[in-house]
Amino acid sequence: MKKHISLVLFSVLFVACATNPFTGKKTMALVSNDELFASSFQQYDKFLNENKVISGTADAQRVKRVGQRIAVAAEKWLNANGYEGYLKDYKWEYNLVNDKQVNAWCMPGGKIVVYTGILPITKTDAGLAVVMGHEVAHALANHGQQRMSAGVLQQAGAAGVAVATGGQSSTTQELWMTAYGVGSQVGGMLPFSRSHETEADRIGIQLMAIAGYNPDEAAKLWERMSANSGGGAPSEILSTHPSNDSRISNLRAWSPAAKTEAKKFGVTSFQ
Repeated sequence: MKKHISLVLFSVLFVACATNPFTGKKTMALVSNDELFASSFQQYDKFLNENKVISGTADAQRVKRVGQRIAVAAEKWLNANGYEGYLKDYKWEYNLVNDKQVNAWCMPGGKIVVYTGILPITKTDAGLAVVMGHEVAHALANHGQQRMSAGVLQQAGAAGVAVATGGQSSTTQELWMTAYGVGSQVGGMLPFSRSHETEADRIGIQLMAIAGYNPDEAAKLWERMSANSGGGAPSEILSTHPSNDSRISNLRAWSPAAKTEAKKFGVTSFQ
């Protein structure tokens, strides 16, 4: 049975890859950016039409201002590191949406939404830059593409288990499917998501520093996020995100390196 499953997984893994510009590592790319961006832009427009977009206010202007500075910082870093033209298909857009959720996101291709519910926690431009830098980092590192590819791979693995156990009793097959589902989620998909979050934190803190925002504010923002959550987060091993304590510790440790990176671009003071 293991041989059959391995053959199925190998056939799915034999696909085109993309390169993460921040790590240099090859990543799964079962869906092309052309397809992904087109779908992303369409979904973004649909979302804006179905939700209340805030414009013309100080907060809305702040979202655009911080977002633009993060995007410029990203382009500077990419150009300086041999990735000229990497953003040619990006269509940056920054919108504030009236929603109580403490959240923000960036779709593949640079389409960003910040919810009003997160603003009391971000407080300042620098606090907002932590959040937007993190979300932009997800897009730049192709995390959306990787997650979609991982989902396809997980489904292929499940199909392999079904084929390999087809000659066994329904009870035995169900046990194998359940074991695969739990194992692939806890042992594969969740750590995969946590690694993306940690990577986005590290990239994001560099981008905010290059944009002129103090990277020391990143840990402080997550201290406020932790206080806002009231300690009700699930165990890190069962979560798509690292624990708040892990994030705070990492961000504090990475802040000096982010300042050093920013200095390469002539940024020596921060707001």
